[in-house]
Amino acid sequence: MTVIRGRPPAGGVRLLSVRPAESSVVRLRRLARVWRQREHAVWRRANHPPGLNAWLCIHHYEGSWTDSGGPYWGGLQMDLGFQETYGGWLLRHKGTADHWSPLEQIWVAVRASHSRGFSPWPNTARYCGVL
Repeated sequence: MTVIRGRPPAGGVRLLSVRPAESSVVRLRRLARVWRQREHAVWRRANHPPGLNAWLCIHHYEGSWTDSGGPYWGGLQMDLGFQETYGGWLLRHKGTADHWSPLEQIWVAVRASHSRGFSPWPNTARYCGVL
């Protein structure tokens, strides 16, 4: 028999048990739930751009999402300068706006609206009540 002299550690003696493994599983489940919630929030934000109803109304008066007739392309009738300025990456990688998804076209328009408002669509924005 071994005799250990002195006081036990301040926190007491910690015996190996199943508890650390159980707590790490609980922690992992909690983390997985948090990441699922974050994933859902990001997905929701990406698929519901700000002012979505206004953009859909403007699209209603503009053209088809796949309108390929120049000098304006896509469902929000964007010219090449507009596409290059606000959707340059998409223009370089996918071509003109008629090759972009409706959601991509709307996000480019949202980006433009931060600096220009709805001025690129003066008549249709007025019809939709956003000007």
